[in-house]
Amino acid sequence: MDTTTLINEAKARFNHNSAKAYLKDKYDSKLIVADQGGLWRANLETISFLSAMDDNFIILMDTFNNPVQVNRDKLLVLLKEKYNTVMLEWYKEWIDLEKKR
Repeated sequence: MDTTTLINEAKARFNHNSAKAYLKDKYDSKLIVADQGGLWRANLETISFLSAMDDNFIILMDTFNNPVQVNRDKLLVLLKEKYNTVMLEWYKEWIDLEKKR
């Protein structure tokens, strides 16, 4: 293998990894939701915790570590919708990126 081929492959890997990091940063910020006096991250941990609880109103720590009393059902529905929407967009861009690889 000659050096030109090795350099081109290294550049392609770097560009691909840079694009992956860009997508992660882009979509991580879209998973943040302001609701009920707090700022929430629509991630698996928060959605799972809300799903596991039974009470209608619970106190959660928001992303700024402030305790906030929330309506569990309303917040759960909002975070699930946001998660599904953002992850579908992310997945579509990811598939396009992989096709260009």
